[in-house]
Parts: sequence; C-alpha cells; structure tokens
Amino acid sequence: MPAPENNAAAGSLRIDKWLWYARVTKSRSLAQKLATSGHVRVNKDKIDSASKTVRTGDVLTIGLDRRILVLKILALGTRRGPYEEARKLYEDLSPPPPPKDAPPPPAPAQREAGAGRPTKRERRKIDAFRGGD
Repeated sequence: MPAPENNAAAGSLRIDKWLWYARVTKSRSLAQKLATSGHVRVNKDKIDSASKTVRTGDVLTIGLDRRILVLKILALGTRRGPYEEARKLYEDLSPPPPPKDAPPPPAPAQREAGAGRPTKRERRKIDAFRGGD
C-alpha cells in the first residue's frame, strides 16, 4: 500500500480524510459515516464510499443537519491542524442563510388545540370550502 505522502504528491486524497482535515467533522469515523450515508456529492455525483478520492478543484456538496455546505477544494492538506490552517483547504461556496427578519412561511390551516377530529358535518364543510365534492 502506498504511503499517504505519495497520494498527496499524486494529487488525490480519500474524501473521509479530507473532510476530517478540513474540520467538517469532528472525527474520521464520523467523516466515513457521512461519506457512506449518501449526504456527500463530488462534482454533482453522489458517493457511497469513504475511499473515493478527491483532487484540488473538486466541488463538494455536503448535506448536514440544518444546512448545506458547498466547498471547493483548494488544497489537500497533510494533517488535521488548527481552524486557520483547515480554512485554507477550501473555498466556501454555500448559499447564504435566509435572513432572520424574513417572515416565516404561511402555516397550513389548523384547528384549535384539543378540538379533536372533525365530525362528519365539519368535514363536509371543510371539503366544500376547499372546493372538493
């Protein structure tokens, strides 16, 4: 098996290692789980293996719990260093989060809490209101 330095010299690195080096995940095992779960795309292609190699210039789309990261790989890195060093490995192309003062989307019609299921008569009125039969 070639040494890790040879892979870096060749211009490629396993995606789980790169995610860990770039501080996207806290541990390498979490990076492997993220890569195999199908939440990572490399140049718009969904991957299912943590051993997929990435190169400089590749664009990663990572679906996390509450956000989507779009990262362009600028460098491969050789170790998991401090944040300032990890930040130099990628360019963040993620869309900006929605503004906090924006109004929330309209909520669907709701019944009062504790009102229970509608009766047959109420259901007919709801259907008539919605334009159903």
